[in-house]
Amino acid sequence: MEYKNTPYYRVGRATDLQGTDWLIYRLLEILPGFLSWTTILGTIIISYFLPFWAAIFIIVFDLYWLLKTVYLSIHLRQNWKKMKHNMNLDWRKMLVNLKYDHIHQMVLLPFYNESELVIRYSLDSLVSSKYDKKKFIVILAIEERAGQMAIEIAEKMRQYYATQFGHFLITRHPSGLSGEMGGKGSNIAYAAEQARRKILDKNQIKYEDVLVSAFDIDTVIYPQYFECLTWNFLTAEEPFKSSFQPVPFYHNNIWQAPALSRVVAVSGTFWQMIQQERPERLSTFSSHSLCFKNLFEMGYWQKNMVSEDSRIFWNSFLVRNGDYQVVPMSYPISMDANLDYNLWQTIKSIYKQQRRWAWGVENMPYALFGFIKNKKIPFYKKFRFTFILIEGFWSWATNPIMIFLLGWLPIIIGGGHFQSTVLSYNLPILTRNLMILAMFGLVTSAAISISFLPPRPDGISWKQNIFMIVQWIFVPLTVTIFGAIPALDAQTRLMFGRYMGFWVTPKHR
Repeated sequence: MEYKNTPYYRVGRATDLQGTDWLIYRLLEILPGFLSWTTILGTIIISYFLPFWAAIFIIVFDLYWLLKTVYLSIHLRQNWKKMKHNMNLDWRKMLVNLKYDHIHQMVLLPFYNESELVIRYSLDSLVSSKYDKKKFIVILAIEERAGQMAIEIAEKMRQYYATQFGHFLITRHPSGLSGEMGGKGSNIAYAAEQARRKILDKNQIKYEDVLVSAFDIDTVIYPQYFECLTWNFLTAEEPFKSSFQPVPFYHNNIWQAPALSRVVAVSGTFWQMIQQERPERLSTFSSHSLCFKNLFEMGYWQKNMVSEDSRIFWNSFLVRNGDYQVVPMSYPISMDANLDYNLWQTIKSIYKQQRRWAWGVENMPYALFGFIKNKKIPFYKKFRFTFILIEGFWSWATNPIMIFLLGWLPIIIGGGHFQSTVLSYNLPILTRNLMILAMFGLVTSAAISISFLPPRPDGISWKQNIFMIVQWIFVPLTVTIFGAIPALDAQTRLMFGRYMGFWVTPKHR
């Protein structure tokens, strides 16, 4: 693990480096925003000066997007079938011929100012797990800066739940530690080290026998989640060189959340389902699992940046010279959709959460800089992941804007000469027809989303089922306002060195 001993391993941003390294890293931070803004502004400029060629580009782009939509829809449907199959399996029977009694489940639950109700939902789901509770190591990781209220809630949880698990530990992450950013990464890294010293070493539990699940505090598991995780770990080709990724459902409060929040949440689920069918593109996201042995060797999650969930993958990938992968589980866990005290606060929370997720773009300069410095990673892997990262963040920030906002520009600003051409007349017709064809995918999306819905709670009208289908008309709005714009916002901030801190999504029930 030679790379781990370099000064580049724990880089959070360009300001952590000096000289030529600072310049290279800074240019890589500028790259994603530069590409996105060049595409958008270039389309506007060409639409004014060269409207004919801009129209041709827009038609080709719309055709590309249609083909891409079909391609992604096929993957979505494939994973939908796989998910339904996996959710109906008896995973305890799947483990019958495997020795797994030695596997412990360490669950990290970091919380800041969430309510007691949110925490109880998560802990109750662990209690309801089919896995042997004596093999559970539950860590409730509170932030010192959360104050006395957090301590009191944690103590309540200890009194009620501690005896129901093999081990239950409360950790209190100190604030203001040198080299750290306040956020989930620094909290769970501290909690994991405390658990190592106070539980694993004290009880002589082997690191390779512990699976660590880094959950958000609102994560609710399905009863056989840990059997599924254990099976995937024991059958993986390289279990100690793998992370394990479930599919995030946002179902805890899906019936109470407004339509905009539901569409954004389910769209996020769909994207993760698509990525499960493309494991060569998959990196860890939000709630994920890995073996403690690997986690300890990596030095835990990085503490000086926001997107620790994805960074732990890139840490492992670079340290192991490209010999690391994410195993798709095609099995769900459930979390909260955005829901705040009123609609306007919910809208703001959706935007801020999407911008924080889009801030995962900070991993692009880290990975590309690592590719430059680490000569042992095979070139084909460097090339493939470079393309995946650049294309992924570029598409996120530009595609919806290009499709839904800029497609009419040549007609609007192209001048009278272009407006009198046959192409000018046909452009909106071609664009409209291509978009209509692409929108047929929404029918599939609506059907899949309905098939996974939890039972409608008491007090929720049956009419809400209709809204669950009709809500998909908001997709052009949500993918632009809550997709492309926050992504462009995050990339612009990175481009100008206006680094973001960690923002905690409110959990309101």
